[in-house]
Amino acid sequence: MNKTFLSLSLVAAIFAGASNASANEEVTTWTCSESKQFRTTGTLEKIRLTWESKTYDLSKQTSLPGSLRYKNTDTGHDLVVLGNKAMLFNIKSGNRLADFCQTAEMKAGKLPHLFANAEPFVQN
Repeated sequence: MNKTFLSLSLVAAIFAGASNASANEEVTTWTCSESKQFRTTGTLEKIRLTWESKTYDLSKQTSLPGSLRYKNTDTGHDLVVLGNKAMLFNIKSGNRLADFCQTAEMKAGKLPHLFANAEPFVQN
């Protein structure tokens, strides 16, 4: 009985740790023209986008120099990030969902957080 209780306690602790790890990820809010807004979490290689109360996983794609691009080919969501703004598209429907999106740091004249360790944007 004690072994079963110990095993269940260990499993519960593992699940609690996993939920805390995702809760500790920094959420970044992007405000856009026409009072639109979305949020992102994640890393340079993969981000999670929350748009209109739905969440999408986007992977980094090859892009032009000076930009970053994240895409989910299944849903069509495509986020293009430049030094001073971002645009969100749905390439399946052919619509621009949000334009001239910026984080608080971008509004302050800094590079978006996604550029933090991206070449050629590594700050010396």
